Amino acid sequence: MFREFSNTRALSLFILRRDRVRLVVWILSISIFVIAIAAILPDLYTTFEERQVMAEAMENPAVTVMLGPGYGLDNYTDGAMMAHFMLVFSAIGMGIMNIMLVVRYTREDEEEGRTEMIRSLPTGSLSYLTASFSLLCLVNVLTSLLVGLGLSSLAYESMDLIGSLLYGAAMGAIGIFFAALTSLFAQLTSNARATIGYSFSFLIAAYIVRGIGDVGYELLSLISPLGLVLRTQVYVNNYCWPVFIILASSVLIFALSLYLNSIRDLGAGFIQTRPGRARASRLLLSPLGLAFRLQKNSIIAWTLGMLILGVSYGSILGDLEGFINSSELIRQMIPEIAGKGMTESFITMLMTILSILGTIPVLLFILRLKGEEKKGRTEQILAAAVSRKSLLASFAAIGLMAIPLIQLMSVLGLWSSAAFVMEDPLSFSTIIKLGLVHLPAMLFMAALAVVLIGFLPGLTGLVWLYLGYSFFVVYMGEMLKLPNWLEKLSPFGHIPQLPLEGADIARLSIMAGLAIALIVAGFIGYRQRDIQG
Repeated sequence: MFREFSNTRALSLFILRRDRVRLVVWILSISIFVIAIAAILPDLYTTFEERQVMAEAMENPAVTVMLGPGYGLDNYTDGAMMAHFMLVFSAIGMGIMNIMLVVRYTREDEEEGRTEMIRSLPTGSLSYLTASFSLLCLVNVLTSLLVGLGLSSLAYESMDLIGSLLYGAAMGAIGIFFAALTSLFAQLTSNARATIGYSFSFLIAAYIVRGIGDVGYELLSLISPLGLVLRTQVYVNNYCWPVFIILASSVLIFALSLYLNSIRDLGAGFIQTRPGRARASRLLLSPLGLAFRLQKNSIIAWTLGMLILGVSYGSILGDLEGFINSSELIRQMIPEIAGKGMTESFITMLMTILSILGTIPVLLFILRLKGEEKKGRTEQILAAAVSRKSLLASFAAIGLMAIPLIQLMSVLGLWSSAAFVMEDPLSFSTIIKLGLVHLPAMLFMAALAVVLIGFLPGLTGLVWLYLGYSFFVVYMGEMLKLPNWLEKLSPFGHIPQLPLEGADIARLSIMAGLAIALIVAGFIGYRQRDIQG
């Protein structure tokens, strides 16, 4: 049996040597981000009264869906506020890191033939998967310690060493859980794209299930790992049992991954790929048809997913007005705008968040071309009577056409759910305008992806960092009292806040014009640069 794990330590060192810079960047990025937020938070709400005002706002069901249930709201200390604001997002960040790294070490290496070369050496059949998981466990532990000790070093009274270490441990446990889960999906699926799809779908579903559970169905929150990790009640009660449950689940999931890895063929998966037709359809005779065929399932899944997400967000609006009217303190926090209520303001924020999330599939559809190039398939296509311009235009067209489609699904979901739960819902025309006004910002993000493919294909990951930055400054900017200019660095920070203010057609037109110019530049760059093999 031990032969199956032979030279695991050597393989762990090999992976560490190969990806040492990448791993350090991930560890430092997450750790510095969490510690930096904790460092500035006490300066934003300096008095007990200010923190209690924020505590009342945190009882809003809408906020609970987004951040999770608040603990210690009767004495909302800096530590309780930090855990409430940031723990779920810290956990999501750890999940993303582990998903991307596990896919890189499992399915990507298998598709590129590296795993087969390693297995030809005196190594066990389970050694490479075990080495990858062991290394990522070490990475998660180091991140946990760095975050825990970093938070404790801030020396805030309400953020003691035990609570800080538990905060880090909660992050590490979620990271290890998603490392194990992605390892399982890597055995079930037959390619890296499917593994990423299943893993991120689970992460999104865990967030949605947690949100629904936190506002009324406690069992759902306990089923979701993101809901379970919030039950640690860091800096308030400091419960350790959720961490142990998550780690125990991770061990079981990884054990199943090892078993499946031992009985499957290299390059195969247990979820069988449906065999294609004996003859290609006429749709595949064009680059556009090929781009659509490659991403058909993703397009359908994301379209339905955004509809469901819109419904989920719309369902929380029924309790919004009652929550506001029940608290004089909250009413005093809301700026009075003639003829406008809090509902309009909150739906505006929701639509911005849905638009940013809806940009994710748009970028995925466009950047699929870069993935095909990395795997050497683009050269085969261009060897036929296909121009670079038509090839890039095909993938870009799929992404650009997805923008209004996905936005429409979000609007329909939000409106239909809100109309069902609200006594006096907004009209469909108002919500559709909220959706349409975000199209230039989504177009701008898509244009950045095109220009990076055209000039810097190796740096396309920058567009994801920029989208993550946009989400953070829009989502958390007001609560963290970030400077307004930080929000203006994002295209979503220039979107008029309908219906609270009028539509600035000139500003939207300029943004759309810049996006078109970037797309044109991307086409020029793609036509002139070398294709990477």
